[in-house]
Amino acid sequence: MNSKTNIDILITNASELLTCKSSNPQRPKIYKDLSDLGVINNGAIAVENGKIISVDTTENLIKLFNAKTTINAKDKVVMPGFVDCHTHAIFSGTRENEFLKKQEGISYLDILKQGGGILSTVEKTRKATKEELFQKAKKTLKRMLEYGTTTVEIKSGYGLTFEDEKKILEVALELEKIQPIDIIRTYLGAHTVPKDMIREDYIKEVITSLENIKPYAEFCDVFCEKGIFSVDETREILTYAKKLGFKLKLHSEQNNLLHSAELASELHAISADHLEHISDTGVEALAKNNVIGVLLPGVPFYLMEEKYANAKDMINKGVALAIASDFNPGSCPSYNMQLMISLACLKMKLLPSEAINAATINAAFAIDRAHEVGSLEVGKKADIIILDIENHNQLPYFFGINLVETVIKNGKIVF
Repeated sequence: MNSKTNIDILITNASELLTCKSSNPQRPKIYKDLSDLGVINNGAIAVENGKIISVDTTENLIKLFNAKTTINAKDKVVMPGFVDCHTHAIFSGTRENEFLKKQEGISYLDILKQGGGILSTVEKTRKATKEELFQKAKKTLKRMLEYGTTTVEIKSGYGLTFEDEKKILEVALELEKIQPIDIIRTYLGAHTVPKDMIREDYIKEVITSLENIKPYAEFCDVFCEKGIFSVDETREILTYAKKLGFKLKLHSEQNNLLHSAELASELHAISADHLEHISDTGVEALAKNNVIGVLLPGVPFYLMEEKYANAKDMINKGVALAIASDFNPGSCPSYNMQLMISLACLKMKLLPSEAINAATINAAFAIDRAHEVGSLEVGKKADIIILDIENHNQLPYFFGINLVETVIKNGKIVF
């Protein structure tokens, strides 16, 4: 008599199945837990109705289930889909002309002062229709999926008027309806000051717009940077955003030390992102109030800078780290999370296991989605990728190559 349960998908024989499960389901991985991938050798995973219903060895699960679709992952790694928790993926135009300027040694902030950088993308994005932005971003999301990203955060910030910021967030909302990747929306009206406004007036406009933009975004972010928005200005914007129910993020300590990481801690932000120039007191502040440090190794790499966030120091002091692409047209035109893991290992000295956890479960915590995605656990969404490698150490080793063979999103094979 066959007592096996019928299910949708059964993946078997994985050389390594990486669960990426946190030892404490209520908080991200810190200290040594960050290097624990929860590896199951010869692993298997059962999927039914879009959810994970069992994770164990192949020997155990083949006794329990009959599947409509069985995938043999022999000599392959099975792991959660990547969670890209910091992107600016909706914009118009490209900035390859600035690539040449960077090669000439002109800094990112100097390019911005020349009217380039964010402002040049703002000009093009304002002119673009919603349909044009939609079609371009749709293509981007398709490619992200092919590279293994199954959940993505998308910020506004290239509109810098209420209507143009709303346009970007509305495109993100429409995109989530028609393609598989889950999208988390963030309002970044305070990305920079538009060239046609006085900064004090624009800050008031951003604050005034928060209530009306709230239905379109879950998070509020500010680019706290020398010459952009000061710590006091950032505090004013985010304090009001918090009163309205926004969850908070900060672009923090990217090019200069402003002690904005301490502000992130003070406001109990979910994450502080970049952190190349963070101080010891800033690191301690993040750890104290459980603010996740989102590291973006593709940015200093692309900008040809030598300064990377001191990831090892943060780990040793108890900061939970995540990794994201920061995909955008100016400082990191790449959405390849596999490459970001390689760069985190090569430039930030993370172990492959630490970088993988930072790009999955900890990244899910950084967008408040760890209850749904980021690890292979019973009850979570069946967001699973199969890599054509034999062990997880090969993921950063084969850098710049798409190692993804299969992507399963919400229990459906989408690539």
